[in-house]
Amino acid sequence: MTPDQLLQQINFIIEIDKIKYIQRKTKLFNSDRPENDAEHSWHLAMMTIVLAEHSDVSVDVLKVLKMVLIHDIVEIDAGDIFIYDTQQNHSNTENELIAAKRIFGLLPDKQAEELIAIWQEFEAGETPEARFAKAMDRIEPLLQNNSNNGGTWREFDVDYSKVYQKKKVIAQGSATLWKFAENLLNESVQKGILKKE
Repeated sequence: MTPDQLLQQINFIIEIDKIKYIQRKTKLFNSDRPENDAEHSWHLAMMTIVLAEHSDVSVDVLKVLKMVLIHDIVEIDAGDIFIYDTQQNHSNTENELIAAKRIFGLLPDKQAEELIAIWQEFEAGETPEARFAKAMDRIEPLLQNNSNNGGTWREFDVDYSKVYQKKKVIAQGSATLWKFAENLLNESVQKGILKKE
């Protein structure tokens, strides 16, 4: 490790502090304060540790942790697009890839290549680790909206079918967590906090 490599790593660490300022639409549990991307990523990491046993197949937990901790770093440059946005496509991978290359590119080459590859694997969603990481990413806001009497579902007039379509990704990582999520969605409809057309 050279002094230049250490400086690159420190510069990366300073740069990613910006993730703390990216506000998400979803609010904290039982709160009206928006969650930021750093809080979201930390929560997904803790969820991964606690819920890994519910993955449909055995996963490399460290790799999943890396995925959930870095997946939104690209939003420093690309911004956060609300999953239910009707004007912009939530899958903004071209701009996000440019952001990934710039931000992770601050690191020494070997680390940069590893994190870009892990970010791309998450985005592709094809490996067991990526599927489980995506399940964590989709179940957390579901729990938040349920705790907030409908939260962003009500605020942005999002109906059951749209939520269901976005959340069914959970099933690709964990049948157990999807069953839980599906029951929670149905309960949300029964409580009147998620409208079904």
